[in-house]
Amino acid sequence: MVTRGNGERGGAAGGRPPFPGPDDVPDLRLVPDHAFSTFDWRDVDIEGADFAIEMDVTPRVVNSSGALQGGLMAVLVDLVAGRALLKPPSGFTKVATTELHLNFLEPARDGPVRAEAHVLRRGRRSAVVRVEVHDVNGRLVATATLSFAAPTGGR
Repeated sequence: MVTRGNGERGGAAGGRPPFPGPDDVPDLRLVPDHAFSTFDWRDVDIEGADFAIEMDVTPRVVNSSGALQGGLMAVLVDLVAGRALLKPPSGFTKVATTELHLNFLEPARDGPVRAEAHVLRRGRRSAVVRVEVHDVNGRLVATATLSFAAPTGGR
């Protein structure tokens, strides 16, 4: 079941962006007008997922074939996985991506795309997260496995 996280749109539309701010995670510092604020994405609640984000597929994020640009897909995957680990109450306060393996399965032309993160392992200083990305029609367009390091005291 898909429901909107806070009912507001992120990015340029002026809602809450899909990344924690200083009020959510004290050690996170993002400048105003950070690059993340230019994307049309939002948190969504997905049953069974540890965290999920939807991103609109608009002309400013597609490649010459009309599909979501691969580098931006990687940004989306990294963001949703990291957010899954920062999610209160038991989340880390800081994480750093140490490995990202991304498989592009189909072009993501029909949006929004939805990235769902599932924490596979959360240790004291590291974690592994699996992410699946589906298009608006439910097609699996990408999968990823990410490893993270949590600095000492990151929890």
